[in-house]
Amino acid sequence: MEQIAQYVSRVANETYGHSRRLMPEQPWWNNLDPAFHKFPDDFYLDLKSQAMVDGTAVVDLGMRTALAAFALGMALPTTLWPGRFQADRARFDFYKDMADSHDTTRFFTRSRQKVSVRHHPAGHLAHKPKEGRVEVLSFESPFQAVNPAMREQYARHRRNRIAWAEHWRHDGPARPTICLIHGFVADPYWINSRFLAMPWFYEQGYDVLLYTLPFHGKRQEALSPFSGHGYFSHGFSHINETIAHAVHDFRLYMDYLEDLGAPQIGVTGISLGGFTTSLLAAVEDRLAFAIPNVPLASILDLILEWSPASEFIKTGLRLAGMDIREARHVMAASCPLTYAPRLPKERLMIVAGAGDRFAPPKHSRLLWDHWDRPNLHWFPGNHLIHLDQGKYLKEMASFMHRIGFDRA
Repeated sequence: MEQIAQYVSRVANETYGHSRRLMPEQPWWNNLDPAFHKFPDDFYLDLKSQAMVDGTAVVDLGMRTALAAFALGMALPTTLWPGRFQADRARFDFYKDMADSHDTTRFFTRSRQKVSVRHHPAGHLAHKPKEGRVEVLSFESPFQAVNPAMREQYARHRRNRIAWAEHWRHDGPARPTICLIHGFVADPYWINSRFLAMPWFYEQGYDVLLYTLPFHGKRQEALSPFSGHGYFSHGFSHINETIAHAVHDFRLYMDYLEDLGAPQIGVTGISLGGFTTSLLAAVEDRLAFAIPNVPLASILDLILEWSPASEFIKTGLRLAGMDIREARHVMAASCPLTYAPRLPKERLMIVAGAGDRFAPPKHSRLLWDHWDRPNLHWFPGNHLIHLDQGKYLKEMASFMHRIGFDRA
């Protein structure tokens, strides 16, 4: 398996060495190759490797179609409902102006307000370390929607105002802390901690913080049909504000960790968490590293590849007289492709699946080019089945050591 993973990594870099042509000059939302969605996500592999990649890709396609149909029925209709869309459209110029500035400090404002962090006992499924303790943290977020026209509407989501995280902490002084951000709907701490082997990293000497995205877990509304529903169900402007909120509250947890004495803080995230991780790399120079895992580069472009949701969205945009370039422009304020990273590429790493069809390889390649081609690890699996995961986890650990993110 290790040999196959190495082969996938090698041929990926050779096969897509020309992919800089996909990364346009600014503004990317106007110049992104119109054939982007038809660009193949294939690799030149031997038969055995190809069978592994294709097999995992088929699993992704089936699950992606089911999730897209579910999202179409439960969330997207409210976003593209004609009355809501027309009211939302009146706010679009605000986000276009933000994107045109390419200045993260305008849209991703850092709160200077100190928050009171509350401590709660961890759940029954939480990691139980041999040394140290695990607790759940929360605080009331002071976040206000960046667009003044959205503040009253966004503030109605009361449960979403409380930011949650689970913190694993060794006894004694605070240690270098790895922060993990989950994917869409996949917020349970116990799932994420085990999926990315956080107990192993903890045993290596690191502290760990598992962060909950807005509208997920305890942040979802009481009548929300599923965790994460509120992220995409209230319009394009709301999605932009939700992403700004995710970055805002994470930075407050960074403040908290620094106040505890954590000497270094790094972040990794899966899928939508990888997207958030990529934005944090553009916003936070306090981070020691950023490692997005199976990330998406553009939320809109990702959804446009998810049938049957894609057909619904394309029809909705067409009826509203809005083309893909304008839709990208509206969403660009909250997209990592709009901003230069604040971290040098030596402190950036991308992990991607050759058979991923939830967030296809083209998304990782776009981000890789945008970041001036930092360390990139391809594994022979899909979005959920990470074959030979042990290899990239060890590579992550080696990467952390190389950049001086040292364990206690």
